[in-house]
Amino acid sequence: MAQYTPAALSWLCLILQERFGHSFLLEQSTAGFKLSLVNTPQGYIAFPKLEDDFHQPHSDLPCSQWNAEAEGWQSALNQSLPAPGVSQLPEPLIQQQVDHHIIHYDILGLTYWMLNRVEEIDRTDLDNHGRFPAIHSHAYQHGYLDRPIVDEWLQVLGQVIQKQWPQLELKQHQFSMKVSHDVDSPSLYAFKSWKTIIRMMAGHLLKRRDLKATLQAPWLKLMGGKRIPAQDPYNTFSWLMDVSEANNLTSAFYFICGTTSNMDADYQPEDPRIIKLMEQMHRRGHEIGLHPSYGTYQRPELIKQEADRLRQTLQQAGIQQTEIGGRMHYLRWQHPTTLQAWNDAGMAYDTTLSYADRPGFRCGTCFEYPAFNPVTQQQHKVRIRPLIAMECSVIDDIYLGLGNTFEAEKIFLELKKKCRKLGGCFTTLWHNSYFFNGAELKEMYRRIIEG
Repeated sequence: MAQYTPAALSWLCLILQERFGHSFLLEQSTAGFKLSLVNTPQGYIAFPKLEDDFHQPHSDLPCSQWNAEAEGWQSALNQSLPAPGVSQLPEPLIQQQVDHHIIHYDILGLTYWMLNRVEEIDRTDLDNHGRFPAIHSHAYQHGYLDRPIVDEWLQVLGQVIQKQWPQLELKQHQFSMKVSHDVDSPSLYAFKSWKTIIRMMAGHLLKRRDLKATLQAPWLKLMGGKRIPAQDPYNTFSWLMDVSEANNLTSAFYFICGTTSNMDADYQPEDPRIIKLMEQMHRRGHEIGLHPSYGTYQRPELIKQEADRLRQTLQQAGIQQTEIGGRMHYLRWQHPTTLQAWNDAGMAYDTTLSYADRPGFRCGTCFEYPAFNPVTQQQHKVRIRPLIAMECSVIDDIYLGLGNTFEAEKIFLELKKKCRKLGGCFTTLWHNSYFFNGAELKEMYRRIIEG
């Protein structure tokens, strides 16, 4: 039977407290888990079967299904619940005894395994950017990547808690949405060299037969000496803020603050044009965050260095922000090295954890939660804000390749609908530079945000 450290048990209790609004005590013995309510002697909930696989870094787990409605329980999405870790579930899954309930599925082990990305530790089956891809994950292989299964199972646990302690009022969560924008390229032309501009002009004219863009390139380069011109195709910042404000949302803009490869930005955060952009964002009440450069995900010292550089830039600009979070460039992530780096850099939250090649619930949840390092067995101050859907994952040819279509829009809206049903948070990433020549794409984005 898997053994949990005191720190892991304490972290699980914190997860339950944030989800249900009450303090719980979790004890482990040879009989499994015993979950009781602090300062309440009235009964407990037992989990007699703990799965060892939830502590192993691999994806070769079996997976079963549980029909909650057939046993008199509610399913948040009105579907059978995937049950990773077991090939068959006992019937009934939940039993009521004289003074306690028994749940014959390791819901808390599943929570530990999914939220702490245990299956990703030390993986070598990576893509060309060193990322663990969705297609190798247990969730993709068993068809539940589009399901927040941790939230669904905790919703079932909530029902059992209310049966066990009928006088208890559980915390109610309201659906929310967070939109963010990685500022990989704030301008198509302003920060390019004249040599690059000439090469771009040749491409506009000879490859795309676009005379307007050919003439526009040098003009926008000249106009971009003091600020990014409003006519620049990548300068969609005001429009993005307009859309957010119209929907009572705050946009988060994550800036690159270092150069570790040719995959990084062509601007420096201290550039007066970037400072003016940040000031505009701050003045309108939006958030500024960090987008660590391409080569930092395995180098904690560089993440801290770039975080400090952003803090210094904000201070010089007179911008005061209570907390700073952000996302890794290219969603590059080595678990738990990158997580530890974010914590040690004093960041408030990270919102990297989505797969690049597929949208969905990489962590099995649409709720923000406190981070825990499964290797060092330490709880962190930094919080994980799972990313549910990045535009590239759905639209780009190298991933799902659905383009600007009804099918693409439907995927975003279906994921959002599931977050709403669970009372969670739909987090989505759209780059400011993605709307290049894309009036129709702007309308899709607006409908997704409004829907």
